[in-house]
Amino acid sequence: MQKPYEPVPMSRLLPLGLQHVFAMFGATVLVPMLTGLDASTALFTSAVGTLLFQLITGGQVPAYLGSSFAFIAPIIAASEEYGVAGALGGCFVAGLVYVVLALIIARVGVGFIDRLFPPVVVGPVIMTIGLGLAGTARDMAIAHLPTALFTLLAVVLISYYGKGMAKIVPILLGVISGYAFALVVNWRYPELGLFLNSQGESLLQMLKETPWTPALPAYLTNFFKNPSETLLNPANWHWGAIMMVAPVALVTMIEHLGDVLTIGRTTGRDFLASPGLHRTLIGDGLASSLAAFLGGPPNTTYGENVGVLALTGVHNPIVVQVAAVLVLIFSLFPKVGALIATVPTPVMGGITVLLFGMIAAVGIRTLVEKRVDLSDTRNLIIVSTVLIFGISGLQIFKLSGMGLGAIAGVLLNQILPSRAPQEELQADEQ
Repeated sequence: MQKPYEPVPMSRLLPLGLQHVFAMFGATVLVPMLTGLDASTALFTSAVGTLLFQLITGGQVPAYLGSSFAFIAPIIAASEEYGVAGALGGCFVAGLVYVVLALIIARVGVGFIDRLFPPVVVGPVIMTIGLGLAGTARDMAIAHLPTALFTLLAVVLISYYGKGMAKIVPILLGVISGYAFALVVNWRYPELGLFLNSQGESLLQMLKETPWTPALPAYLTNFFKNPSETLLNPANWHWGAIMMVAPVALVTMIEHLGDVLTIGRTTGRDFLASPGLHRTLIGDGLASSLAAFLGGPPNTTYGENVGVLALTGVHNPIVVQVAAVLVLIFSLFPKVGALIATVPTPVMGGITVLLFGMIAAVGIRTLVEKRVDLSDTRNLIIVSTVLIFGISGLQIFKLSGMGLGAIAGVLLNQILPSRAPQEELQADEQ
């Protein structure tokens, strides 16, 4: 039995909760902006998903769930072929994959995960997430390269030199800096159309005309007005979309495990023992399925908010729960969604240049920190195959991208036997 958390005075709940909101906000709205989903809906589903996660885990884990970056490329690819609703169907099933694995873990324990997903598989798969999105970052940045480069520089400087809270929210501050730069550029060169949508309409004018009156996010209103455009319509479920998106869960579950261990180290608690990895996985999985059903991207535990826990030293999950309630309230005001929609494409391009590169770098770090020996032929084969399958666009049985790379890595890891160093040396000499 773990000791109770320190109580938090009522006077501190709001400012502490707002810090968590600032930490998750930039990354959570970035995913829908890149995938074509509705930002207000993503905020709504992240808040509801976090509260659901807190309920399932008994309010023991101070984790906030926001939009998952791992699903960006699969959602974009599935949306192009099967429509947005089809891609969301794949995300819904991805959440159920969490639940299935959680039930297995509850019965047999967590040991088999390391055998199924060793660093030699996980590392290159994470690399394909970032590398596979390089083209998206390029296309967004070249919409107006000076704005993209200014935004990139702002994020770099804030990340490197920032102190205190600024260090926690470099993405949000970078977006604000790039937005201000774009406003100046737009005032001097309005012909660039930085604040026009694809139909040539002024986003700033649309923001001005958007009411403050609370309303359900756009996708949620379809359940009442156009249910045929949602997952309530069986025609929007496609096996191909499911096969493109759902396998990503095999990778994000490893990310989930890492986040749970990190939160445990930060708070000095063993969450694998209580409430148990199976309960945190079920909470994350059901939150992702619910998010997809309501029109948002899948959720994942956020490292940004772990940084806030470390910074403040306040670990009581009630602070995260307050943050979720605040985000829920913000999502119900159309003005917030309209403001997010005005962020120019090159501003997001500058953000993604660094962000997607850092995702790939995390994969490299995984290989380095776990000391994966790439002079070993077996390891070299697995890493090489995962990388090419993951970023080449190759499609096999409706599988492509990171999902295909992940499955290829898992299969090769099981098929190719490990050899002792002496056996490897003898093979090379022959």
